[in-house]
Order: sequence, then structure tokens, then C-alpha cells
Amino acid sequence: MTQETGGFAALDLHPNVLAAVIATGYEEPSAIQIQAIPVILAGHDMIGQAQTGTGKTAAFALPILSRIDPAKRQPQALILAPTRELALQVATAFETYAKQMPGVSVIAVYGGAPMGPQLKAIRNGAQIVVATPGRLVDHLRRDEKVLSTIQHLVLDEADEMLKLGFMDDLEVIFKAMPESRQSVLFSATLPHSIRSIAEKHLRDPKHVKIETKTQTVTAIEQVHLMVHADQKHAAVLRLLEVEEFDALIGFVRTKQATLDLAAALEAKGYKAAALNGDIAQNQRERVIDSLKDGRLDIVIATDVAARGLDVPRITHVMNVDMPYDPESYVHRIGRTGRAGRTGRALLLVTPRERRMLQVIERVTGQKVGEVKLPDAKQVLDARIKKLTNSLAPLVADAEASHGDLLDRLTADIGCSPRALAAALLRKATNGQALTLAEVERDQPLVPNSGAPRERSERSDRPERPDRDGSRERRAPVPLAEGRARCRTALGARDGIAAKNLLGAILNEGGLVREAIGRIQVRESFSLVELPEEGLERLLTKLKDTRVGGKPLKLRRYRED
Repeated sequence: MTQETGGFAALDLHPNVLAAVIATGYEEPSAIQIQAIPVILAGHDMIGQAQTGTGKTAAFALPILSRIDPAKRQPQALILAPTRELALQVATAFETYAKQMPGVSVIAVYGGAPMGPQLKAIRNGAQIVVATPGRLVDHLRRDEKVLSTIQHLVLDEADEMLKLGFMDDLEVIFKAMPESRQSVLFSATLPHSIRSIAEKHLRDPKHVKIETKTQTVTAIEQVHLMVHADQKHAAVLRLLEVEEFDALIGFVRTKQATLDLAAALEAKGYKAAALNGDIAQNQRERVIDSLKDGRLDIVIATDVAARGLDVPRITHVMNVDMPYDPESYVHRIGRTGRAGRTGRALLLVTPRERRMLQVIERVTGQKVGEVKLPDAKQVLDARIKKLTNSLAPLVADAEASHGDLLDRLTADIGCSPRALAAALLRKATNGQALTLAEVERDQPLVPNSGAPRERSERSDRPERPDRDGSRERRAPVPLAEGRARCRTALGARDGIAAKNLLGAILNEGGLVREAIGRIQVRESFSLVELPEEGLERLLTKLKDTRVGGKPLKLRRYRED
């Protein structure tokens, strides 16, 4: 099919938008794009059901850009996203597809950044506004007419928005826009809450649904290991002792985690390096080249940094941190098992991530079997096997070439051949005795699967106040190491639930879920456990955050 008669050219996109798409190198639209683009171009309201990774961003960005009037310096399209990271990702996509549309401006509106420049960009006529609900509501309080010219609305990952407690904010936003607007809703699932929004705010919407197909490669052996979050490094070191790999890529969620784990591996003698978004392109190329030619055996990377990584010698992928969605998991493990070769994918799962494991299995249509953490004997056997494999090729002609030297050394030293061999083994193993006792000292055991679910794993559940109010006066539970307790005056009487606080802090603070500890909602206040490191900087980012229309005003909680 040629570009002139099919592909994106057949979708009636604006010529400048089509040119930008072709410039990116995309040739054929995905299933969601084929179905959704004509519906949105025709001006219909739409409900799109599709998972992340199916190309849904382009499915709404391309037709909306095709309907934008660059001559009108006013907001024309609003895209709502549940998190700052997704908002930035969507805004970047719009900028890419609008490169050949002079006069079209895109602004990302999210918490943690100054409000003034954001509001100024909207007032100056940015036609595309990509926003998180909480921050957009803050702008509406300053200027209630800021959305009065919106003609196109997209709710991206609507189910996630509701999970994060943005329902009230969404209602405020709906009321601030013209009723004549076109509304498009994308969601991976369609629970009752999403259907209610559609019935109330969409006009005779068209339905587009893309079934997720199994995408994993059958040549990849997939297994998971249950482990608590604070024991991941120990688990990784123990797994690497017994896994027979040529090259391995390990995935973590944060840039700092790539540096920390790579450093821990280097300290144990592995040829390892970090790969993240802060690494310059020339250094990234050196890391990849080193992995290809064997100067490196392990790379610890973030999802973004590993995009486009294709190294044939990668035999193992280790998901040290759980991916955010099934599609990311598929992309990660696809780094191995290529070109007909076999591969092995390992996934570390914390107790609170059991549900995501089930989602991955359901979406991929494949079972991810469970393995136990290797015990000390398995590690010892693996070490001896590696030593055996390294020495075996040398034995064949060793006596002929070095027999005379052996006789002279034993005579000069005055020892038996056995004693000399033992001394050489000690040198070859860097002093390791290769005993069970040494393995247990060097690689402390961490719990296997079936470990009891800790109370901290339920930190997103609110405290239920006692009828007599005694819970209000009860002392807080002890803090975990590395955490600080913060207080907000918002509580149950304000209609606040733990999920509301969790969603606001994740969205506006730019944290991952695991960074937030126990959340206790009391009648007249709430307590939240946050990372001690960088706390003041985080509280500064959250100073303008509102929950349920009321200021969060988190402060460090001093326990007297």
C-alpha cells in the first residue's frame, strides 16, 4: 500500500499534520487510529476503549490538530491527563505533530511549576492546553473564563483520573466549558463511574473499542519473584549469582534507582552501568556499544532511556521495578528473545503489586510463573559451577605445558601439589572460600513468596474513626526509616478520603506510589508519610495544591 493511496493519507488529515506524521517515520496507523480519527474528524463525541501503548495519543492529537484554526489566538482544545508525566508526554506529542503548523502553540499545565507563566500562556492564546485536573481548577479559580473558548475536550485515561479522586475537579472543569464542545473520552476500562460521566457530559457518543491482543514472544520464559520493596537489591544480587546470562538489562522506575543499583552491582564486581534520561547522547551510545561488544554485561535503565535499545546478546530482562502498565512490560521483555533466540524475563513483585501481576497475565494472555529466591546452597553451587567452567578448558594440556613448573614450585615452596592448587584457587576466587557460611554472610537471605502482608502495604486505606472519637486522640504509629510524617488540616469532616490525598500528592508532587507511606485520615486532620530526603523541596511543590477545592497545606508533623 503506497503512502498516496493508503496509510495515514487515507484518513483525510490536514496536509500539514500529515506531513509531520510522515516526517516522524510512521507509515501505517494503528487499529485505534484507523477507527477513532474519522469519528473525531467528523465532530462526533466519542468513547474510546484502548490500553496504553496502542497509539491512542495520536488517535486524538492528529484529528484535533486538523480541526484547529491557527489564526485564532485562543484555547481551542483541552486534553486532561491524570498525571504530570502523562500530561508532558501528550504535550510533547502535540508539539511533534504541530511542527509544520505555524502559529499553533501547546501549553502543559500541571502542579509543581509556577502558575503565573502557565496562565499567561493560556491568556496569550495557546490553542492546545494539556492539563492535570487539580492544577487546571486552580487556574479556574483565578480566571473562571479561561476555558470559555474550548471547542474540543479529551479525557485521557479517564479511569485513572477517577481512581486518583478527580471527580469533583472534573465537574468544575465541565461547567467552565461551552456545552457545544466536542468531547472525547479514552479509558482502558469502562466502569459504572465512567459510563455515568459519558451519559451526563457526552452527546450521543460513538463507541470505539480495541481488543488487546497477546503481544509477548513465546520464546521468552517469564517468571516472577515475590519480594518486599526494601529487599530488592539483595534479591537482585542473589538472582544474578544463579542466572546464566550473557547480557542483561534491568528496568527501574527512577533515574536515581539506575545509579544506585548500577553502583551496587559494580561494587560486587559486575560490569554494569546506568542508562537514564539525564545521560548525554554520546555517553548513551558508549554504554550501548559497550554492552554490544562485551565490555559491559549489565545495564540498569529507565523505560524512556531504553527506547530503541536493540542488543542481540541480551539474554535476560529483569524488571526490578514493576512497570506502570502491561504494554510497558511487553516492550521491556521484548529486549530479549529476538531473531528466533530464546530469552528469560524476571519480574520482582512486591505484595501490593500482586494485582498488577494479574493484569499483566490477563492482558498478555500468558502465565508468569513464580520462582523462589535461590537459597545459600544454590548460590554456592552456582559459584562452583562458574569456577569449574572457567577451569575446565585449561586442564587438557596444562600438565604438558606447566608440569615442570609445578614440580619446581612445589620444591621451591616446600609444599604439596594439593596445597599449591588450593593457594592458586584462593587467588582465582579473590579469597572466597566457597562455603555455605561465606555465602550466607555475603548474600543475606531475604524472604521468599508467601511473606505476610505488612500493614504498611495498606497505606492508602483511611483510618476509620471510632464512634466516641478516641481514634482522634490516639498516638500515630511508629515511622519507617527514611520517612517523615506530615499533617494537613483536611480530614473526614471535609469529605476527604485517603485516595484523594494520595492522588493529589502523586499528581502534583511527581512521586511514584511507593514513595508515599501510610495515610491516616482522622476526623479533623490527616497524617501522611513522605520521604525524609528532599521533604522541604516536596512541600514547596505542594504549597498551592488543593484537594476537594480546599488547600492541602501539608506541614511536617512534630510529635511531642
